[in-house]
Amino acid sequence: MGRIMGIDYGSRRTGLAVTDPLKMIAQPLEMVYTADLKMYLDSYLYEEDVECFVVGLPTNLSGQDTDATGPVKQFIKALKQAYPNIPVETIDERLTSHEAQQSILASGAKKSQRQNKGLIDAVSASLILQTYLQKNS
Repeated sequence: MGRIMGIDYGSRRTGLAVTDPLKMIAQPLEMVYTADLKMYLDSYLYEEDVECFVVGLPTNLSGQDTDATGPVKQFIKALKQAYPNIPVETIDERLTSHEAQQSILASGAKKSQRQNKGLIDAVSASLILQTYLQKNS
């Protein structure tokens, strides 16, 4: 059974999350520097079966594209070309970074952890993936 991978793509850092094999729970995987993302995904996919990618699509509060939307759409195109056998879904990622920070704060994390942008990215990817799972259950 394959997993589903959530991706919070950014120009410098990309947060990744995966489901459990039963595709019930999303959990943060890690943050990868975007320059190293292709190499990381190649390695991960060699070890694990991924059935679907879920990429957060940035929009503003009114649902319109933002400055970050174009690069994410380019990434999605490249992802489909690199892994043509793995479907790519998108999900609105409005406010996920804020929700990730609140989730980390609520967990009782130390100040240094709350300010760790890599942790925020990975938790954001987890929230994107959890939203996708809830919408498709």
